[in-house]
Amino acid sequence: MIILRSQRFENQGIEKGKSDTLKDLLKVKLGTLSRPLEKQLTNTSLEKLNELTLNIFNVTNEDDVLRIIN
Repeated sequence: MIILRSQRFENQGIEKGKSDTLKDLLKVKLGTLSRPLEKQLTNTSLEKLNELTLNIFNVTNEDDVLRIIN
C-alpha cells in the first residue's frame, strides 16, 4: 500500500514536471497559451503529454494541441 501511494505521488510529480515543461515550450512556439489550455494541460494524462511531446514540431496553434491531447 505504501509503495503504491509513493509510486502514485512520483507519477504525479512526473506529470506535473512534463506538463510545466510542455507549457513553457508551447509558449515559446505559440507566443502565449490561453488559460483553458494551460488548465487542460495540467489535467492531461502522462500518456497524452508524451504524445504531445513527440508531435510538438507539428503544432502551429492551440487547436493542434487540443487535437493531440483529446
